Amino acid sequence: MKPVRVGLLGAGTVGGGTLRVLARNREEIARRANRPIEVAWIAVRDTEKARADAGGVPIRTDTLAAVADPSIDVVVEVIGGTTIAKDAVLSAIAHGKHVVTANKALLALHGNEIFAAAREHNVMVAFEGAVSGCIPTIKVLREGLAANRIEWIAGIVNGTSNFILSEMRAKGLPFAEVLAEAQRLGYAEADPTFDIGGIDAAHKITLLSAIGFGIPVQFDKAYIEGIAELSDTDITYAEELGYRIKLLGIARRAANGIELRVHPTLIPASRILASVDGAMNAILVKGDAAGVTMYYGAGAGAEPTASAVIADIIEVTRLMAAEPDERVPYLAFQPDALSDVGIVPMSDVRTSYYLRVRVRDEVGVLADLARTLADSGISIDAMLQKGGDGETNEADIVILTHVTSEGQFDDALARIRNLPAILPAFARLRREDLS
Repeated sequence: MKPVRVGLLGAGTVGGGTLRVLARNREEIARRANRPIEVAWIAVRDTEKARADAGGVPIRTDTLAAVADPSIDVVVEVIGGTTIAKDAVLSAIAHGKHVVTANKALLALHGNEIFAAAREHNVMVAFEGAVSGCIPTIKVLREGLAANRIEWIAGIVNGTSNFILSEMRAKGLPFAEVLAEAQRLGYAEADPTFDIGGIDAAHKITLLSAIGFGIPVQFDKAYIEGIAELSDTDITYAEELGYRIKLLGIARRAANGIELRVHPTLIPASRILASVDGAMNAILVKGDAAGVTMYYGAGAGAEPTASAVIADIIEVTRLMAAEPDERVPYLAFQPDALSDVGIVPMSDVRTSYYLRVRVRDEVGVLADLARTLADSGISIDAMLQKGGDGETNEADIVILTHVTSEGQFDDALARIRNLPAILPAFARLRREDLS
């Protein structure tokens, strides 16, 4: 049978892994796809770096000219970024090519435009590799849980941040020291902003929210908070209270819309998600029929991500002859079935909180804190006091609240910080039960 001809844009970490896995498992992949898959060319800027993995595959440097090649069936984009990659993907679609991409930033920012163009030209856009490497979460949401009304999605979807938090907890080290170690080991980039700032996780949870709830991609409405300000002190206190802190991406169906947020989160140490350490990823999905299911694995890396990219190439190959309406929609729902339900403003999100305040250790401080929270309609679930400092007469008070709105909690926090005995140092984190 005639091979499916693939044009590969990019031969970096993921592109190189894709070439190696395609070559190593050529026969098995052909059996699954029911026809051979052949890389016709690689388009890169740096030809020298690409030669090691190319294995004799022709190398091209003009990306836009390459995607117009009439002999190509599928364009695989693993360049990254949102400039050249966007132009190449839209050009490939305009030339009638199916697209496979692992570019979460591109789809989180421009997915609606790309999917609309793909519908117009009756081509497929597959992107399993864009979220958590080899973990087939997108396929699970689009197909495996199609009978369910998804209630929430919560996950550790950034391995760099999870490695840092795991090391801080295990070794009691401050953030800056662990970040430097993560960079030395290659887990963190020289500029780690996307990872430690929560942006990478927000790209991914944005895509999962769109598929899980049948809404347009809305990255600009996600609440994003990273881990750079997180103290090892709070990791220790959380542990004493029976919790671990993870950077979570959370998408939840609420009465007034969809919550879409990324932030450090206390989760009970007894939850399976709390034991996911190192650079691994794990995602929980709550469906009304299936209950809570969990998906775990390597969230990045050359061959784990290549596994998802090649699975997408196989799926596209199987469905090429299908009518467009017979294919699984990009966001799990047909375009006219997407919901216009809005993203909940962060001030309206309801969750419970961890609050640490530094206080002068004097009579009446606890009563003032409890009264201020009560005046804002917030009840206390647990409290921890770390004894006074003999030299400074200061102490840390840690409070866990019951569920309240972000707006109510922010109002209470403003009042607390104006109390006479409260010192400037404080920390506020959100808490999720994930039951």
